[in-house]
Amino acid sequence: MTAELSSPVLKTDASTASTENVTASVDDIFAGLTRANSLSPSRASDFMTCPLLYRFRVIDRLPEAPSIDAVRGSVVHRVLENLFDLPAVDRTSHRANLLLAPVWEELLEREPELAEMFGGDTPDLTTWLDQCRNLLGRYFTLEDPQRLEPAEREVHVATQLGSGLTLHGYIDRVDVAATGALRIVDYKTGKSPGEHFEAKALFQMKFYALVVWRTRGVIPRMLQLVYLGNGEMLRYEPDERDLLATERKVEALWQAIQQATTRGEWRPRKSVLCGWCDHQALCPEWGGTPPPLPDRAEPEPFSA
Repeated sequence: MTAELSSPVLKTDASTASTENVTASVDDIFAGLTRANSLSPSRASDFMTCPLLYRFRVIDRLPEAPSIDAVRGSVVHRVLENLFDLPAVDRTSHRANLLLAPVWEELLEREPELAEMFGGDTPDLTTWLDQCRNLLGRYFTLEDPQRLEPAEREVHVATQLGSGLTLHGYIDRVDVAATGALRIVDYKTGKSPGEHFEAKALFQMKFYALVVWRTRGVIPRMLQLVYLGNGEMLRYEPDERDLLATERKVEALWQAIQQATTRGEWRPRKSVLCGWCDHQALCPEWGGTPPPLPDRAEPEPFSA
């Protein structure tokens, strides 16, 4: 973990032009993206956590109930993204709170079933929105958005490795310093991990850094995880050795996924995370039986 970038963060015309070229390249890759030839940090994490979970989500595409915590994260992310649409002087905690209700209503209009999340064992809507406000308020204790001008927000990055595997993901924020140094920022609405779990948390960020390096030829100066759950930051400065090791890890992971696909063997891995899994009833570790593997068909086009 390191100190924050000392240079002021600016978006320059040069970076904008570069971004436009990169976006065109990413769009070309995205056009051919399927779940059979691509890997995101989330799906990589699924396989590392439990190969059977990867199968249920990618091969079987089993439905999952919306998570009240995940939806809270989506809403807070959207508010922080919209906050930077405002003039710098208006990026205040008060304005962030005013953005919350419209963001929630917009999401609810698209997915009305989300209204069913509240009540019973979960908080009611009023309490839940207060939790969102608390997370947003904590953000302002960690950063001053009036001093930031992100170069990119919610940017889709993608690159194809020599093996043919496409890596892709969505980065919450990319900052560009006056020196040209890049900072990749990701917001987390949970709490920061313990010391023994930092490496797992940083894998996602190194994954993004690898994609940025391969597409733009620049190693990000800093990777920054902003934990709104307890108001802490995790910062890391990657180097070429880090990213080459990440690339080897991802390639090995993909080979393991390909072998599991060929053999039809998706072994469950029991852990404390099983308590949050929607598919316990189908898992052999919990006395269940997975459904038959679906017939091989045309790969499903990727959709965000």
